[in-house]
Amino acid sequence: MAAVVTLAALPVCAETQQLDAGGIAVTAETIAGGLEHPWGMEFLPDGSVLVTERPGRMRLIVDGKVSEPVAGVPEVAARSQGGLLDVTIAPDFARTGTIFFTYFEPGKGGAGIALARARLVRDAGAARLDDLKVIFRVAEKTRGRINLGSRVVVMPDGTLMVTTGDTGDADRAQDFGDDAGAVIRINADGSIPADNPSADGSKWLPEIWSKGHRNPQGAVYDSLTKGLLTVEHGAMGGDEVNSPQAGKNYGWPVITYGVNYSGEKIGVGAAAPGYEQPLFYWDPSIAPSGLAVYEGDMFREWHGDLLVGALKFQLLSRLDRDASGKIGKETRMFEGVFGRIRDVKVAPDGSIWLLTDADDGQVIRLSRRQ
Repeated sequence: MAAVVTLAALPVCAETQQLDAGGIAVTAETIAGGLEHPWGMEFLPDGSVLVTERPGRMRLIVDGKVSEPVAGVPEVAARSQGGLLDVTIAPDFARTGTIFFTYFEPGKGGAGIALARARLVRDAGAARLDDLKVIFRVAEKTRGRINLGSRVVVMPDGTLMVTTGDTGDADRAQDFGDDAGAVIRINADGSIPADNPSADGSKWLPEIWSKGHRNPQGAVYDSLTKGLLTVEHGAMGGDEVNSPQAGKNYGWPVITYGVNYSGEKIGVGAAAPGYEQPLFYWDPSIAPSGLAVYEGDMFREWHGDLLVGALKFQLLSRLDRDASGKIGKETRMFEGVFGRIRDVKVAPDGSIWLLTDADDGQVIRLSRRQ
């Protein structure tokens, strides 16, 4: 694959700020701007970055320059929280160019979360998606526009974990015949792994890994606990960090630490038999979006800690963890400095990259100041 694409379609930003991150001196560099509600990003082997914009565009950032939109992106239902969402690459991307991405797919009866795979081709003049195939979709479409999720994570065994929200209809999260409000586990070709909790479909839909999730907008593989971690929005209070396990029910809307926006109680309270407890929760809500486990050398004091973007309080939350993965102290950083933080990634060099959710969204790189 040639690595040359048309660049400089959007402004290149060179703004830097000197900031404090819990006692560590940090330089914040604005890598790119002019992105319309960017939602997900992924680092490519050659050092470039693939970014999605919620209205339905993908772009490449190469040496701080932003490309024209990647051709071949399917039609998305770009309304409210819906649109083009997360993106990641296959383990063999350097050879195959395979990417995976989630989006709000229009269809009969409304729209629903879908997961597609495609081949990113970078020719001399442009970039495009070839061989696109939808490998998973939520069957029941919705006219709702909120609580959609959605992130996709490639696990070490090659399976894909996809998060879906309840679409604003909380009861869907407790229906094991419905893919909403769930973590979905499929193979890279869309088939069902033989070790899924109900792979034969005898108990619930065979692709379901876990249920009872409200709106999971952050997900990552955690090498410390050897499993998936997610963050999800509660209602008013009750944002959660979870470690979704096979066949388990994470409670929404039967149990939650939040309340309705009217102040009324939701479900039976904060705990009940048969429902899992979160690893950590926020009250009041921070509206978490984007989750990373810090494993770099640049901020070695944070090794194994969780980094969570926040939309509501416009901050980066660092959750300290011990050697067993237990979450301890929270440190809130950069509150109000960058705006709504939609995604968080740790780069190969150990720097931390943020996406800001705005009409003029930015890509920001955080590095340690020497």
